[in-house]
Amino acid sequence: MPITASGLGSGLDINGLVTQLVAAERARADSRLFRSEAVALAKLSAFGSLKGALSALQSSLSGLKDADTFQARKASVSDKDILTVSASLDAAVGSYDIEVSQLATANSLASGAYANTTDVVGEGEITFRFGTTVYDSGTDTYTSFTENTDTTSAKITIDSTNSSLEGVRDAINDADIGVNAAIVNDGSGYRLLFSSSETGAENSLEVTVTESGPAGLGQLEFSATATNLTQTVAAQDAELTINGLAVSSASNTVDEAIEGVELKLLSTSSGTPVSVGVSRDNPSVKGEINKFITAYNGYIAVINDLTSYNTETLERGVLVGDNTLRSISGRLRGELNSAIGGNASLQVLADIGVTTNANGTLALDDSKLDDILSDNAEELASLFSALATATDVDISFDSSTNKTITGTYAVSVTTLATQAQYQGATGLALTIDSNNDTLKIKVDDVQSGEITFALGTYASGDALATEIEAKINADSVLSEAGVSVEVSYDSGSDRLLINTVSYGSLSTVEITSVDSDSSAELGLSAGSGTDGVDVAGSIGGITATGVGQILTGAADTNSDGLAIKIIGGLIGSRGSVVFDRGLAENLNNLLALYLGTDNLIDLRTDGFENQIDDVAEQRERLNIRMESVEARLRRQFNGLDTLLGQLKQTSDFLTQALGNLPGPLIRNK
Repeated sequence: MPITASGLGSGLDINGLVTQLVAAERARADSRLFRSEAVALAKLSAFGSLKGALSALQSSLSGLKDADTFQARKASVSDKDILTVSASLDAAVGSYDIEVSQLATANSLASGAYANTTDVVGEGEITFRFGTTVYDSGTDTYTSFTENTDTTSAKITIDSTNSSLEGVRDAINDADIGVNAAIVNDGSGYRLLFSSSETGAENSLEVTVTESGPAGLGQLEFSATATNLTQTVAAQDAELTINGLAVSSASNTVDEAIEGVELKLLSTSSGTPVSVGVSRDNPSVKGEINKFITAYNGYIAVINDLTSYNTETLERGVLVGDNTLRSISGRLRGELNSAIGGNASLQVLADIGVTTNANGTLALDDSKLDDILSDNAEELASLFSALATATDVDISFDSSTNKTITGTYAVSVTTLATQAQYQGATGLALTIDSNNDTLKIKVDDVQSGEITFALGTYASGDALATEIEAKINADSVLSEAGVSVEVSYDSGSDRLLINTVSYGSLSTVEITSVDSDSSAELGLSAGSGTDGVDVAGSIGGITATGVGQILTGAADTNSDGLAIKIIGGLIGSRGSVVFDRGLAENLNNLLALYLGTDNLIDLRTDGFENQIDDVAEQRERLNIRMESVEARLRRQFNGLDTLLGQLKQTSDFLTQALGNLPGPLIRNK
């Protein structure tokens, strides 16, 4: 752009005049754009606040819509130095006096002293077995060893590459066989310490050695043949009494003595009982209800602010009269005040002491809720959560969807679900030797690695079945995939049965390879078993879909998504299930409409963002137009300035010319 010296010809303040005229020209447009932008920004922020409040409200419902919340248990203990306790949902409410007389310990064996950790121990093969040892350390009398058939023995080869004290330690630890090896310097020298990784009397260590090459490895033997290791800690079970009943446990974690209760033993009680109590976790339930009330009141505070009107200052909230907000508020209030169906005694929030204040917020009558939690806690779940109750004890609620309609549905079963089963041949030998101790199996289409059974003669078919089941389920590939089997002994036909734990058509079992004598001696040959069968039947008189033991209502029917578990019983009519959605579940589904994909709030906020973008585009166009206006005004004023300059020059010339004229003639009269 050429440089112009405005006003030089006329002396006019052209820059000032142009600037003022351009500012006056754009003032009204700027004012309109600022108003539009301010309104859009305010509403965008308002709907953001609304969405945040609704999201917080939905989050507060997560506990209340989960029926398990109302089954929570709280465990207490009078002396946490003796034991700690936890309780699962199925723990029975009660109190117990517990005395701990002995803790479970793991067996530890120590070698003789060596001068250096690099000293050569010897070469050969070390075999570790786990079981019950009868041994008197005072007299060094080794009486017997009974192998634990639930565990697997292991052999470690020691040669010239790992024959030092360090090498033996590392070879054992690297093998990961359930034995921890360490080197300890007790002041007299370096000792190799073997410890079972599991506590309990049945997990004592038997160590046998077969030497080859340089002698000395036999110094690590601990068996009926030789007790060259020193027993530093004897393996023993935990011993305790529960309300006077004697209980023993291989572990200090006792989780089977009281159903649903886990005890972790820390110390003996010295004859003084420890009191353990299991009760309903009512404070947790109350906390979830208060969390919901707080979130709802936060939502009310937001909408009251957004729809407020001050009669004195005439200031009004950003969303006064907004149809979207009015619709959301109306539907939420309606859902909050609605009653659930069914025959439950608790049907509305007021029944548990939750009422609405004049300003729309919720208030809680603590004493009324405490009474409900004390006397009628079971029905709280049906007030808040989606839940189905069945008239048949072998039918339980599994799940539902937002398509499931509340109501009562008749249930009929035409086929019960079954597990896949492999039946061994009749005629069972009870001895496992090197010719029948391995197999590979595929469970639910998951292929195991090679499984090895403990060698020995078993006392009964049940004992052998227990060993086979334990070893199959211990396979790392199967356990990582979450599949397992149940092995039993059929005494009537003298054979082994292998069932999958899972049910239904996806349940399969196949032995893929066996040892040379497994077929003749154990009745186990390579081949497939019988696949499982899915449950079949109807819900609400309409054929349902069966997968495993789960029967699910047909799509596009009232029972759509209602899933119930049929765990047994007879074929035919099985009574009915009553499904109620619950207040929290209904509120959550409603909020999902406002917070999910392509929801109404997002559509509104998208519109405001588009308005803001449009204002920015209009400003760009306004700037371009004002530049054009300014350029036009400058051209006009510069033209005027030039003209005025020329006129001034003419004026100056005339003034000078006139000034040079001779004066007027004066005549004498």
